This record gives sequence, C-alpha cells and structure tokens, in this order.
Amino acid sequence: MFKRLTLVVLTLFVVVSLAACSGKEVEKTDLSVFFVPSRDNATLVQGISYLPELLKAELSELGYDFETVSVYVGTSYEAVGQALDAGTADIGFIPGGTYAVYADGSNMDVALTATRGGLNKDSANPKDWNDGLPTTSDPNYQVTYYRSLGIAGTSDKGRELAEKINNGGQITWEDLQDVKIGVQSVTSSSGRVYPSLLFAKLYDGKTLNDLPTTNVIQLAGYGAAAAALASGQVDIAFGYADFRRDYATLWTSTEEGGYSRTESIWAETDVVYVSDGVYNDTITVSKKTVDADLQAAIEQAFINLVSDSTPLAKPSGIFEMVKDIFKVYSHEGYQIADDSDYDGAREADKLVNG
Repeated sequence: MFKRLTLVVLTLFVVVSLAACSGKEVEKTDLSVFFVPSRDNATLVQGISYLPELLKAELSELGYDFETVSVYVGTSYEAVGQALDAGTADIGFIPGGTYAVYADGSNMDVALTATRGGLNKDSANPKDWNDGLPTTSDPNYQVTYYRSLGIAGTSDKGRELAEKINNGGQITWEDLQDVKIGVQSVTSSSGRVYPSLLFAKLYDGKTLNDLPTTNVIQLAGYGAAAAALASGQVDIAFGYADFRRDYATLWTSTEEGGYSRTESIWAETDVVYVSDGVYNDTITVSKKTVDADLQAAIEQAFINLVSDSTPLAKPSGIFEMVKDIFKVYSHEGYQIADDSDYDGAREADKLVNG
C-alpha cells in the first residue's frame, strides 16, 4: 500500500511538473525598436540602420542573446505610442508628450531621458535668439530639457512678424488670424503641445485649436517644417530649439532634397516665440514584453552606445562613430528616468488636448 501510494504521489508530481513545463513562457528571441518620424525619413532610416547589430551585441554582453533586433519608423507619434501600449513594440523612442498621453502606469515605463548639450542661447525673450549667428551647444554641459521655438520663415508675413519682435513688439492674437502656422503631431511636445501651452499663457487661454483650422498646418516631421519655412508654405513653424542647426546645410543646398536658399537659415529665419523648458525625449519600454531585468539591461546598453566612439564599420555622412547614430534625434547622452519626470508633460497635454 505504501509503495502504491508512493507511486501515485510520484505520478502526480510528474504530471504537475509536465503541466508546469508545458505552460512555461517561451524565452523572448526578438526585440523590436520603434522610432517616431520627426526627422526626414532618409536620415532617420540611414541612422537607425546601424542599431540592430550594435544593440544586439551590447545586450549579449549584458546576458541577453536575441536572435534578431528589428528597427521600425512609425507612421506617426501616436502609432508608436499605441504599439508600446499594445506590446507590439518593445522599445520606443518617443517625446515626453507622447509618453504622457499613452503611459497609464501599467502598460509602459520610461527607461531613459535623453540629454543634449546646453545651447549658447536659452533666453525666454525671442529677440535674444535673433543675432543671425548659429545656435551652438556645449557637449560638456548636458541638460535634460529644451525649449520649443516658433520660427518665422521667408514669407512676407513671416518677415513682418520677425520685424515686429526684433523691434521690441509682441505678436497679438489679431495678428495670428491670417498667419499659416506649421505644427507637428498632436502629442509632439515641441511641435504642438508646448506651443499651445505658451499660447494659452499669452492669449488668455486661447490655444492653437482656437485659430482658423485652415491656418494650422500639420507637417510630417521637422525636415518638412524647415522646407515649409524655406518655401513660404508656412509663415511660422514650431520645433525644438536647435532644429534649425539640423537643417542648416539643406537650407542652402542645391542638391536633390535641398532647399536652394541663397542665404543661411540663421539669416533668413527668426525666433518669434519661446516656450518654457520641455523635458527631453524618452526611451520607453512596453511592460507587456519587457520585464524589470531586461529593462535594466536595455538602459545600460543605450547608455553604453551613446558614449561609444568606436568607428562604424561602414560610416556614411554624419554617421562616423557608434554614438553618431543618435544624432537622428540630437541625443548626446541618456540618464535613468522616472515616470514622475513627465508629470509636467501630462499637465500640459491635459490643458491642450483635454
């Protein structure tokens, strides 16, 4: 009887063990990284094409061997936020505004905040930016915020508004009624959310949504914003504080894709609006596919890569060293982030988008 009981217990143990094994989660073999389409597609695709093998090797050193690391450019900021929410993206490079909209505390987590070299201009007064000289940065002075700027372009209206600012005046709400304004996605911090927040402060609660809808033009990234300023398609375009620097070469280029202007972007554009500080972009992970240990490895991997001066195997254009691939978003460093860092972005989005 004892032997029979022992056999029953052993049989039950084997059945339970097999059931547990059959229900065991298969180890993750692939990793997907999504990018928002804020840069011109050619530069973005070129830069991120280096990332799969580099990230795969870095994670392997940290104990995670993936068969594949895949990179994608989302069709919009919202598409990347939705992919992280659903778990169809493991990692996303998204602005703080997008994170604020889609992070509910359980579906995704901000892993890293980007840092950039502090700019030589940081005044809240737009006139102070308009000396005709390039905006430069100090890589030894890394900061976790930037400003959104409203840039007046080459159109007659753009020049009129720039002259008003440079003569010490202010742009009134009435002035804006016939101004074409280039913006980005509704969750873009520098291209839509913080400009609207600034308008609310300047114009008694009125935001971009209160202007004639035909005059608020959504552009597909900052390359499109620079091109629209150059062509006069828009009178003002909003973007991150150093976005003109990223398109200064294209501004005067006569090659395919260039804007063929005869003077520099610094001479032909002026700042007419300056927002409060915007917390920098994020690298965010989906909690549905990335656990705490893998998140820690991902954080360390990107911190290592963004400071890696190893020459790329096949350098091209601005991409010469490993760390140069992060130039697609002007990221120069990363630091561990906390969800509460983006509470300000949540408040801004609530005010602007409801």
